[in-house]
Amino acid sequence: MWPKLLRILRWSGAALAWALIVCVLWVGLLGLVDPPVTWVMVEQANEQDTFLREVIDLSEVARVMPLSVMASEDQRFMFHSGFSWEAMRKAMDRNKKGKRIRGGSTISQQTAKNVFLWPGRTYVRKGLEAGFTLLIELLWTKERILEVYLNVAEMGKGVFGVEAAAQHCFGRPASRLTAAQAALITSTLPAPRRFNCERPSGYLAGRQQWVLRQMRNIGDVLDPEVRAGRERKIEEEERRKEEREARNAARKAKR
Repeated sequence: MWPKLLRILRWSGAALAWALIVCVLWVGLLGLVDPPVTWVMVEQANEQDTFLREVIDLSEVARVMPLSVMASEDQRFMFHSGFSWEAMRKAMDRNKKGKRIRGGSTISQQTAKNVFLWPGRTYVRKGLEAGFTLLIELLWTKERILEVYLNVAEMGKGVFGVEAAAQHCFGRPASRLTAAQAALITSTLPAPRRFNCERPSGYLAGRQQWVLRQMRNIGDVLDPEVRAGRERKIEEEERRKEEREARNAARKAKR
């Protein structure tokens, strides 16, 4: 019995080791070349009459576009290592209060999910998502993560990537997007098959204005000096939060 169990454990360990090696090589390769296709693209290509996608470099995208995505989806993207516990906590609090359900996924997590995994909500997929998130944070630069995200994210029904979205919605390349146009494209991200940036609803226009306000709040975090100032502000916010929680805990202890 024991020899058989040991053989099973050895084979299982070897299989896991090889799987890890394959994943590392896969992630490393896509850090250098663009992902040819994703599960969602295949799914949409089969279901939609329209399928638009054009891959471009981050340098060919107007600076306001990655800034609008960070302002909307992940304001601490440049400062975390793949996961934002603060965003997860806020999402859980919001969902517990019965408000509109929102996830707490970072841009890194969304990129890992879009590029490497199939659609769905299972614990296995979430576990794999966490693993791939760690790998892309280790092997890719933040700029590369943004570049891949902006090329694979669905930004309209059958529309993938910022270049296709810019051409589809505004008839111009992504390099010439204005802040308002970038914010409108970004506003479709929570439900790209439902929202239409060609004919924005009142809700979408309101969300566009919210994204523009958030862009002003966080500033140009792609600039090293602005990023350093933003990081100091976040550290100060965290310190005040810890002090506030400590005071609240002390009050409860006295009761």
